Parts: sequence; C-alpha cells; structure tokens
Amino acid sequence: MMKEKVIFLVDMQSFYASVEKAENPHLKNKPVIVSGDPEKRGGVVLAACPLAKQKGVVNASRLWEAQEKCPEAVVLRPRMQRYIDVSLQITAILEEYTDLVEPYSIDEQFMDITGSQKLFGTPMEIAKSIQSRIMREIGVYARVGIGPNKALAKIACDNFAKKNKNGIFTLTKENMKTEMWPLPVGSMFGVGSRMKHHLNRMGISTIGGLAAFPLDLLKKKWGINGHVLWMTANGIDYSPVSTSSLDGQKAIGHGMTLPRDYEHFDKEIKVVLLELSEEVCRRSRNAGVMGQTVSVSCRGADFDWPTGFNRQVKLAEPTNSTQDVYEAVRRLFLTFWDGKPVRRLGVNLSQLSSDDIWQLNLFQDYAKKMSLGYVMDGIKNRFGDTAIIRAASLTAAGQAFERAAKIGGHYK
Repeated sequence: MMKEKVIFLVDMQSFYASVEKAENPHLKNKPVIVSGDPEKRGGVVLAACPLAKQKGVVNASRLWEAQEKCPEAVVLRPRMQRYIDVSLQITAILEEYTDLVEPYSIDEQFMDITGSQKLFGTPMEIAKSIQSRIMREIGVYARVGIGPNKALAKIACDNFAKKNKNGIFTLTKENMKTEMWPLPVGSMFGVGSRMKHHLNRMGISTIGGLAAFPLDLLKKKWGINGHVLWMTANGIDYSPVSTSSLDGQKAIGHGMTLPRDYEHFDKEIKVVLLELSEEVCRRSRNAGVMGQTVSVSCRGADFDWPTGFNRQVKLAEPTNSTQDVYEAVRRLFLTFWDGKPVRRLGVNLSQLSSDDIWQLNLFQDYAKKMSLGYVMDGIKNRFGDTAIIRAASLTAAGQAFERAAKIGGHYK
C-alpha cells in the first residue's frame, strides 16, 4: 500500500509589511501598510500588518479607505526586489528539509515532506522547526497548513492555520468532514467570487454541499472545472509538488495597467503596444524561443463595467522580432478596438519553438533582424533597461522609464 503523502503549504503572514518591520526595528509597535503609489489610481493596500488589520484595514482596499480607518499607520512604498530576495531566502530554508519545494506565490510555498520525517521528526515537529527558523533568520511569522495533498494543505492554511494561535493546522481525510465541509463554499481553494455566486444559485452554500452534489451535473455545467471542484471538495488532489513549475512554458506575455485613460492610438496607445511587444520579444530571446501566434488584449477604462477584447493571429512563421510582433499587434488592435478609452493593454506570444531553427525566408534577412534584437538585449542586460530606449518611449505616453524601476507594476 502506498504511503500517504504529507504536504505543507507554508504562508508568510502579511509578507511585505512583515519584511519592512523586520528590517526597521522602529516600526515594531506601529501599524504598517505597504501600498502602491498613492498618487495614482492604483493606490491599493498590498499588505497590512496585524496591528493595522486590528483597525479594520484589509488587503486590496483603497489606500484612502485604509487611512481613514487607521490614520496613524505608517504607509510604505513596496520594494519588490527586496521581497523577491527574501522569498528566495525562505525557499533556501525550506529546501534544507526537502528538495520538493514548489513556490506557489511570492509568500506561499508547497513542500512534500513525506520522505523527510525520519530525519526531522513528525509533521508537527517539522512545521514548528520551520516556523522557528524563518522567524529567527528572516523575522517573518510563517503559518503552515498540512494535508495529504496540495488542495487540503492550502485549505488548512487559509481557513485554520491563519486563525490558530500556533499557526499550524492539519486537514485529513478523516477530519475534513467535521472541519472543512461546514465551511462556506467560497472559502474553498479554487472558488472565486463569481463561482461562489453560481454555486449559491444552485443551492450549494457549503463545501460539504458541493462534495455531495451529483458529479455528472457539475461536469455537465462546467466540464473539467466542475470535476476539479467536486474532487477538491472531497479532498482529492493528485497534483504533485513540482520543482519545475516553469518548465514547458507555453507562452510569453506582458501587460500593464495604464496610469490614466489612453484615448488616442497614434499619440498614446501604439507607444505602449510597441513597448509591450519589445518586452515580450526580449524575454523570448532570453529564453531562446520564438512564437508563431501573437495576441493582444485590451480592457476599457471603466473597471466597474468591463469592456475590451482579446484577439490573436497566427503568423506565417515563428519570430521573436519586435517589429514583426508589433506589426501584428497593431493590425489586431486597430481591427477590434471600438475607439473608446483604454486602461489596460497586453501582448502575448505563443506556439513557441526554439530560436536556433527557423524557416528560410527569401524576402527577409532574418539573421540581420535577429542579431539586432540580441545586440539591444546585450546592452540592456549589461547597462540597465534604460541604457537604450526607443524615441517613442520619451513621449508623454511612454511607460518604459517608469516600468524599468518596477517589478510586477511595483517599485523595486
């Protein structure tokens, strides 16, 4: 009989805010909020320490709302590069217990400690040891959800470990009926607000209700997604803890939310589309791949009433040339844009293949075109993203200089 796995989901409490407090002792007893640029529309709370949360501050709320609830809070701009570095330090600690560590997000990581118990003790002993190491070496409090698979470990962490005094909780096939099934269905891993609404309309209000719902009806309504929901509610998850989540990448994309409404194609929108095309192609060249399918996405300015489109086109041959991708993106955008202001744009390159082989094209000098891209990449990699930049990015619509100082839309 196969030994049941023991999976951890290790989560860092208020990660960004905790890092700031750990590195700035004078903030120890003060409420701390980490937020995007408060001068822009995207000024939202990215992280709030427990002291701020006690005053009613919640993540993803508007900064001005948070400051009304907690006017004494210290508001800090995010330092994304520092958080990434700390996350990697935490990964290194976890890898001392097992080589099966899978980052799930910047502040959450799955671990398979099934084979580690002879060396490090029981799951509870290992969890406590991990908490102690991370607090001692990083200064951040970790919560640990434990289960026989990733889904139950995640649910154990989100719904129980985060609320427990010791920050550790175990969900098993035996106790999930009494502990997990009474929970609201919206608290289940994989159920968002929209899916919760659909399930509630079907009379499903708890995870147990979802577990007992006829599988064939869920599959008929949502296909494979319905099957996955039913399996999760019943504590079934066969996905392994994988150390190679990025292997076999199927697409390379880049998107950005604009600082204001962009209304004019020639003066504004096409500048950003060119910058996005350049970033996607640069990342493709660094990965040693080309793509044959180009897609562009657009979202309207009114986030409360979403509008926009996502369209793609297949090229005659694979490419990672900025000019090729931009021309395809430009044509797609002009074909499907309704002329209304936009607030978010995205470019994607898929159907990837290696860049060391490409079809001979008698009408274009591919070697010359590709070498130009690699030369520009080399300059940027050595001297920085703004060492060489297109003139269009110097206009008021350009975002390249601003984005060069950020990671994931937030300052490094």
